[in-house]
Amino acid sequence: MTIDLLIRPARFEDVDALVELISVLFAVEEDFAADRDKQRAGLELFFNHPEGRHLIVAEHQQQVIGMCSAQLLISTAAGGWKALIEDVVVEERFRGQGIGKRLLDALAEWAKQQGVRRMDLLADCNNSTGLNFYDQLQWRRTNLVALQKPMKI
Repeated sequence: MTIDLLIRPARFEDVDALVELISVLFAVEEDFAADRDKQRAGLELFFNHPEGRHLIVAEHQQQVIGMCSAQLLISTAAGGWKALIEDVVVEERFRGQGIGKRLLDALAEWAKQQGVRRMDLLADCNNSTGLNFYDQLQWRRTNLVALQKPMKI
C-alpha cells in the first residue's frame, strides 16, 4: 500500500512530534533513555544553529510520522566532508512502506549538494530490525566501535 507522503525540512512547530519519535527510537536503543527536556533542547539547537545540519520529516495527512537528521563533519579518511546520520525513526504503524528509505534518500541528496564524500550512522547492535533495514539499503558495517564519554558542564 502506498500512502500519501511528504518529505520536508522540519519546522520548529514539529518539535513535539519529533520528541515523541525520538522516544520511540530510544525505547530500542540501550545506550539512551528518553528525556523529553533533553531531546527538546537538542532539537532546538538544530533550529537555532542550522549551518551544516539538516533535519527532515515524513508527513502523512499533516502529521509527522518519521524523521532523521544529518550533521556535517570533516573526515580526514575521506579527505573532505562526511555526514553523520542520526535519529532515523518512523512510527511503528507506518514501517515497512519505504518511508525510512525515502528519508535517507532525501538526506543523501542533501549530502551530495554539500559535497559529502561519506555518510555514517550508528545503530544499536541489538536492534536487528534496524540493522536489517540498513543492510537492505546497502549500508556497510564497519569494524569501528562507538565510544562515548559524557561531559559534565
